[in-house]
Amino acid sequence: MLPSTVYNRLLSAYREDRPQFFLLVDPDKADPAQLPGFVAEAQDAGVDGFLVGGSLALLPHFEECLRSIKVAATVPVVIFPGGLHQISGEADAILFLSIISGRNPEQLIGQHVLAAPMVHELGLEPISTGYMIIETDAVTTTEYMSYSKPIPRGKPEIAAAHALAAQMLGMKLVYLEAGSGAPQSVPTPMIKMVRELTDIPLIVGGGIRTPEAAAEKVAAGASVVVIGNYFEENGNLVQLRAFADAVHGGRAQRITEI
Repeated sequence: MLPSTVYNRLLSAYREDRPQFFLLVDPDKADPAQLPGFVAEAQDAGVDGFLVGGSLALLPHFEECLRSIKVAATVPVVIFPGGLHQISGEADAILFLSIISGRNPEQLIGQHVLAAPMVHELGLEPISTGYMIIETDAVTTTEYMSYSKPIPRGKPEIAAAHALAAQMLGMKLVYLEAGSGAPQSVPTPMIKMVRELTDIPLIVGGGIRTPEAAAEKVAAGASVVVIGNYFEENGNLVQLRAFADAVHGGRAQRITEI
């Protein structure tokens, strides 16, 4: 049996073909006092984990948000860092992101050299992740802040080659990101090609606004679907269970299509 770590939990779900639904919490937009109730509600609806972070994280309560989430969380709480200021021992793990879609050396290795001693000292589980920004009709915050050119959405073979290289370099996850609140999500052909060429868990996020779209990403090959911005809008939280059911049921749709 695999040791109980966040990554091994994700890997087991991947190997057993159990798609996962993660919520992204942006500390800049969250009220720490309301997070325990939100987390409990989300877990009851079927959420499998939480990512915490943002491209800016301007407010000083990043760690306070993590603590508030951990009070109620029985599922993994993972940092999705927007920079060195988003490293904390309050989480279960951190996505150790390399923006492999770009050629900015700071986002490929530079920031990691500075982060590694802090992550090590905190005893935080690092999960090496090949992160790819996918082109949409708008410039996303991540693209702008990281000085990273996105992969053309009509070139799935480029994304697949990058994902395969990430796997060969020993990275544990591949993450296809359209951007928070993006007008378009990651194209289905791109997800399919990446899934076909790699055998590590595949995360897909950005621009997913309906349960049907979430199920489509899983049917195409996503192991984990991440949604954040959509649930920051008033009234959308009532759809949490519908999204969770769609993600968890997306496997059946993929099998039917095969």
